[in-house]
Amino acid sequence: MAEQPNPTRMELLKIKDRISLAKKGHKLLKQKRDALILEFFKILKKSKDIRSELNAKMKGSYASLAVAKAYHSAFEIEALSLGTAKAIDVDVQVKNVMGVKIPNLTTTMEKRAYPNKGYSLLGTTTMLEQAVEDFEQALDMAIQLAETEIAIKRLISEIEKTKRRVNSLEFIMLPRLEEQKKMIAFKLDELERDGFVSLKVIKRKLEKEKQAKG
Repeated sequence: MAEQPNPTRMELLKIKDRISLAKKGHKLLKQKRDALILEFFKILKKSKDIRSELNAKMKGSYASLAVAKAYHSAFEIEALSLGTAKAIDVDVQVKNVMGVKIPNLTTTMEKRAYPNKGYSLLGTTTMLEQAVEDFEQALDMAIQLAETEIAIKRLISEIEKTKRRVNSLEFIMLPRLEEQKKMIAFKLDELERDGFVSLKVIKRKLEKEKQAKG
């Protein structure tokens, strides 16, 4: 059971200050929650768009590969893929959105000139070149998709945490403080009425004593 505050004017002022502070905090948290929700839907749309593009690109990539397989043996394609294998550097920057750290991933996977692709144009076809290019683009999209999905998870977590704080202030702390304020104000009014009645009784008593002496 919560401790009942002392029914004094000083305590009433303290409660009023706490209510004012809680209301300001509640307003700021609601603004933060709303901003996070807007950011969430913006990134969610971006994620859906990238996923749709990635699905289409993957279908196209496998179609290009199927065409290339008509001109190259599985051994040739596998040998070529091993020759082009290269680590991809991913630069991770962090963007702060209302206290939430959102990753911004940038890859060094740029369109390489043929001498730097790890294989010779001799013995390859444009179909195979197209398949290689399509899969490189698909990989870049997959990295972009990973960025949005990490951001979505972090935003959901922060939105839930902020909503709990908003609800705690709105439905628990503020009602309790308002109730304490009402109780103290009622007690002070009661004490004031009792004091007024006591003064009237004393005044009558003094008047009677004065009349008795007169």
